[in-house]
Amino acid sequence: MAMSSILLIRKGFSINGFRSLWTCRTLLTNQTEDGNTQQTNQQCTKESEEEYEKNIKSKILAASLKYVHDLGWSQQAISAGAESIGYPGVIHGLFPNKGADLVQYFYLTCNTELNKILMKQTDATEENNTKEKKTLESQVRDAVEIRLRMVIPYKKTWPQALALMALPPNAPMSLANLLTLVDDICYYAGDRSVDTNWYTRRIVLAGIYKTTELYMLQDNSVDHKQTWNFLENRIKDAAQIHAFFTTSDMALPDQALNRITETASAAFITARNILGLNWNR
Repeated sequence: MAMSSILLIRKGFSINGFRSLWTCRTLLTNQTEDGNTQQTNQQCTKESEEEYEKNIKSKILAASLKYVHDLGWSQQAISAGAESIGYPGVIHGLFPNKGADLVQYFYLTCNTELNKILMKQTDATEENNTKEKKTLESQVRDAVEIRLRMVIPYKKTWPQALALMALPPNAPMSLANLLTLVDDICYYAGDRSVDTNWYTRRIVLAGIYKTTELYMLQDNSVDHKQTWNFLENRIKDAAQIHAFFTTSDMALPDQALNRITETASAAFITARNILGLNWNR
């Protein structure tokens, strides 16, 4: 899928909302007087209401983030956010998962922002052919650091967010966020492999991201320097292990290799489906 298409998908309700409203008006204009006009009108109204509700939810959750520091990832933070932009506090009823909805919004917002940053960096590198390209490992390291730095302002309450997303009802969404995150990082780092390397790099990177995230929560060094050193060492270790297995004679049987590939592929496809993202690039 082209990079521009990815960005359009990630923009969410704003673009889709305008598109659905435009489509509805076109349908209404071209609709013949055969009794279908009322049905089309109802469909347009329903889509408009859904987009309007998404818009309100997004505004409330965005406003709620500044209350997370004092109220945590909670229903109280959502109520405070709603009241701060003129909605009644009881509107938190729009968020049945309470604090988990707020965490999910933050995850998606950060992942979308990282996607935009990586896309711009990739476009700039492609336009400037004289500029020396970073190695895949360096690009991955920088991308992970950029993403983890987005968590630092919420570091004090982030353990609560991790605990919420680890609950059984929220675990699939949390895993989907992680898998799509590492997939985007690898993709923009230039990984276009079509063999098992495609899956192993992403699965290994998911482990590196989570372990570094946990390390960061206990790091009190200046600018979290120890965390970034930890991250760099883990990526170097992963690269060395990967090089060993790809150059050794310890190849897996074709049947086992195919099974691993199918399992990994299903995991990433499921993650995209959960988040409502198009898998094909």
